[in-house]
Amino acid sequence: MRVVIVTESFPPDVNGVAHCTMQTARHLAARGHEPLVIAPATAGATATSRSSGTPWRPPAASDPARPSAASAPYPGASGIPWEPPTGSDPARPPASSTPYPGAPGTPDVFESAAPCPVVRVPSLPLPGYSQVRVALPSRRLMAALIAHRAELVHLAGPFVLGARGMAAAARLGLPAVAVYQTDLAGYARTYLGAGENTAWRRMRAVHSAADRTLAPSTAAVRDLTEHGVERVRLWPRGVDTVRFRPGLRDEALRHRLAPGGEKIIGYVGRLAAEKHVELLAGACGLPGVRVVVVGDGPSGASLRAALPGAVFLGRRTGEDLARLFASLDMFVHTGPYETFCQTVQEAMASGVPVIAPAAGGPLDLVDHGRTGLLVPPHDADAVRAAVGALVADPARAAAYGRAGRTMVEGRTWEAVGDQLLDHYDEVLRGRTAVAA
Repeated sequence: MRVVIVTESFPPDVNGVAHCTMQTARHLAARGHEPLVIAPATAGATATSRSSGTPWRPPAASDPARPSAASAPYPGASGIPWEPPTGSDPARPPASSTPYPGAPGTPDVFESAAPCPVVRVPSLPLPGYSQVRVALPSRRLMAALIAHRAELVHLAGPFVLGARGMAAAARLGLPAVAVYQTDLAGYARTYLGAGENTAWRRMRAVHSAADRTLAPSTAAVRDLTEHGVERVRLWPRGVDTVRFRPGLRDEALRHRLAPGGEKIIGYVGRLAAEKHVELLAGACGLPGVRVVVVGDGPSGASLRAALPGAVFLGRRTGEDLARLFASLDMFVHTGPYETFCQTVQEAMASGVPVIAPAAGGPLDLVDHGRTGLLVPPHDADAVRAAVGALVADPARAAAYGRAGRTMVEGRTWEAVGDQLLDHYDEVLRGRTAVAA
């Protein structure tokens, strides 16, 4: 199956959308499918190839991986065989101005860490939050869809680039699966103090145009349904239980972070207003506690002032991050706007008890009183009390950690990826039934 993934973010970005998109592309490639990723260009992006240094090009007509026009019906074309768009086709941009991805003079090639070709669309940094980049209008998106001969379009966290991807898919008659990943209405409330209704109108328009919307948690399913989005299904996230594991606990690292033997309370994630990391201030004042903050973002400077005594480690990834997770005594997430909350799963896989707000994705992930504690959102006193309770009862904390590891052991990216393929198949079968 040829799948084009249109995403608002992709590595080297470090966030939930980028991580989930990478895992999705990896799984599709591992299962023998042919994914293509379209994402905003990163700052300082380079045009290098993962393999021989040659740019990626769409399969030629003689390529055995490309089905013949007679045997490959165009998705949504009511049984009419697919024919490559001609130069006069209004859905196809002029070839002279929009060469296919990887054509001479274009920089779109295999990226070193990606399992598939990646088409980068021009972008600009979001004012005041340079780590987030917003895609600019570009003909590359439509050209890439046509060149890849997409059979299905996967929209990852669609809002700006994803909305254009949905419009392009509709224009080409391609089925689309939209994956809801970011509570943009909550972000609007945090940063603007208004705009929630506008954000929901835009999200409703995009998701309602898709054949199916996949939401990562029961809370997200409910939010979408209550705001008028139909055809919503639950699709959770996987976790790498090989990388994130209790056996990586590092006593030497723990001694460097807490030389006095303090209990290590960790936060991992963006340092941004919507995460409300300042709620850890009360925990910083508890005796025998060392707060460790992993991540970066626009709120970094203010949080250093707000969390006296905390250790700030900046952004960490890979095995370094996994070792930090396993070396914590407990993990605290403070953000109330999580549609899922991948870091909670990573902490649980690491055998670490979790404290999180009783809102959004953590409601599905944390079994209160068994794998961790849920606290009222925005409540610094509740966070402090929950941390103090687990510090005072290490046996209880350890039991929560063991139970959390057991709970997530079956939630691998492979299992979740196969669930996604089932959704794709159902959408394609639905299109075929309508065409018939």
